Amino acid sequence: MKKRLACGMGLMILICGLAGCAPAQKEQAPEMQESGAAEGFQREKEDLAKDESEKETEQANLQTETPIQKAYEEILEHGTSEFLGNYPIDEAFLDWFLASYGEETLERLTDKDLSEERGQERWYELTGNTIHVLWLMYCRDMGINQQELENVYWMDCASEERTVLDFAGDFNFSEGWGTMRHLDSQPNGIYDCFSGELLSEMQSADIMVINNEFTYSNRGTPLEGKSYTFRANPERVKLLEAFGTDIVSLANNHVYDYGEEALIDTLEILEGSGVPYVGAGRNLEEAKKIVYFIANGRKIAITAASQIERSSNYTKEATEDSAGVLKTLNPDKYVEVIKTAEENSDIVIAYVHWGTEHQSWYGADQESLADAFVEAGVDVIIGGHTHCLQGMAYKNGVPILYSLGNFWFNQKTLDTGLAQVLIEKDGSIGLRFLPCIQQNYKTVLVTGETEKQRILDYMKSISSGVSIDEEGYVRDLATD
Repeated sequence: MKKRLACGMGLMILICGLAGCAPAQKEQAPEMQESGAAEGFQREKEDLAKDESEKETEQANLQTETPIQKAYEEILEHGTSEFLGNYPIDEAFLDWFLASYGEETLERLTDKDLSEERGQERWYELTGNTIHVLWLMYCRDMGINQQELENVYWMDCASEERTVLDFAGDFNFSEGWGTMRHLDSQPNGIYDCFSGELLSEMQSADIMVINNEFTYSNRGTPLEGKSYTFRANPERVKLLEAFGTDIVSLANNHVYDYGEEALIDTLEILEGSGVPYVGAGRNLEEAKKIVYFIANGRKIAITAASQIERSSNYTKEATEDSAGVLKTLNPDKYVEVIKTAEENSDIVIAYVHWGTEHQSWYGADQESLADAFVEAGVDVIIGGHTHCLQGMAYKNGVPILYSLGNFWFNQKTLDTGLAQVLIEKDGSIGLRFLPCIQQNYKTVLVTGETEKQRILDYMKSISSGVSIDEEGYVRDLATD
């Protein structure tokens, strides 16, 4: 009985002990909860303060970056394709622009409505370079899109206010022809075949363009049935240096006189001499090539094509897989070239071989082609081929000199001249005619006032809707 009692008492004590502990545990729980809540509240408070501090810092950063970000957004979201030059302008380009020209220039770029007419000029006004030039600079500096830098030449100009391009008519370096027999007999060679004043003018032009009316080669045979065929020794290419030649046109009816292999020799010789060319190639793609010059912050495109021959087919037209010239009897292919040039440059110049030989009045066929070229976006048209001067005109503000004729071609006495294209700082384009005379295998710049005025008066008489002052500057009567 005692043992049972003892066990029972022990059990009761244990139960009572356990029961006595319970109230104590219940009394401690609220204290622990209050402590945890306080700690959680403190942490939350600290987190909120940290978040608020970070937001303040972020807001401060945003306020510092806002002008640049705003400029980026304005350009990328609201810049028209015309304003952006149809280039894939992105943040990488704008980063380069910012590094190159600074924050103020970037911000000023968006001062005006980016969709307004001539909005693209903002790039030039602020940097001295158009968007076409800036894009090339960006590609060059970043080492990207290298194909866009092909056939591009960067020129140093004599004046920052004006870019001067001189165009000369037909040259003939053909072996056995009168010009070369005369040259070879002169003590000073080519320098006795042109006046010093004329050579000085040509060499001083920022860009000098001539028509290469022959082929450079020792190969090939004369085209059967063709009355006149012209081929020069490849060494004659060095003569181009005397004129300060920057580019030649091969779009004519004599560059193919000795067949395809001689034409290809011509291309290789010019390439080896570092002389760019337009208007012919190893295939159609190459014949349609556009050459670009960067001058005074603007991108100038030079293109060329030949309408000749019209009634025969001695001179082959380039095809997808054969060499020849770019023809424009039907203007479609050349119009494509002009449109491409217009999309990728600031100024497009067409140098066209066309017209009827020995006719000083330009024909309806030339006017029709000129209409197509102007509609496609050309800015200047200079013509050749007729062996004589043809007049000048304007179409929708585009200056046209229909033919320069012969420049140094034979012994005949005839009036000739240089066509001078003047691109002003504001992008406006002017035309000037510098009278020259070819006589006894020598071409001279006319400096005598009486003789100069005689030629200018003659040019006015065969022109339409233009005035020509005593210095040869041509004006469009429709806008004067």
